[in-house]
Amino acid sequence: MTDCVPSSCVRTFLLIENRLLREALVRLFRKRSDVDVVGEASPTDETPLGIFESQCNVLVGDSFLPGRLPRSFAAKDGMPDGCRIILLGMESSEEQFIAAVRSGVTGYLLQDASASDVISTVRAVYRGEAVCPPRFVAQMSVDLPLSDSPPKPDLTLRQQQLVTLVAKGLTNKEIASHLNLSEFTVRNHIHNILKQVDATSRSEAVETIRAHGYSISS
Repeated sequence: MTDCVPSSCVRTFLLIENRLLREALVRLFRKRSDVDVVGEASPTDETPLGIFESQCNVLVGDSFLPGRLPRSFAAKDGMPDGCRIILLGMESSEEQFIAAVRSGVTGYLLQDASASDVISTVRAVYRGEAVCPPRFVAQMSVDLPLSDSPPKPDLTLRQQQLVTLVAKGLTNKEIASHLNLSEFTVRNHIHNILKQVDATSRSEAVETIRAHGYSISS
């Protein structure tokens, strides 16, 4: 396992039937400081309880059977709350893709996916994004409701001012002077912003807020 900070690490569970592929993925993920393998097994010997106990954020699988991953899996059979599912090594079958998406899969990689594709997909689905081959993009937008994606943060004008100054690299003292506020008030604002966008650092908050469409210059 990697030694990462839980709040900033993607906790992955590998439910991979192919043992060689599973071992290769473990080695691949261990080279990334922001990805932690919290469990691994074959679908033939794994139980939902094992996945639940791992408290994984992302479940990576290499096989799909209609009905095996129902959308209500989390509520009924013990999938960790908010866990997202990736399938890799899949065939370019539109029918299978649609069935997978309707079963709750948010990441779908074909057999020609590279190692970097796998890593970027794990990170993307963890952020609440959906990933699929380009030819299936239109179909995914129709069949995959993304209502569970993080909502756009509702920042006040003052909070937007603070984030802009944070993006410029200003310290709390400098921000306080610029906005004619006390340092305590600035710290309190920034604490609330981090909590609102579920970020663990100032830089992460800035990037998250930018990703939601706010115009934050640096």
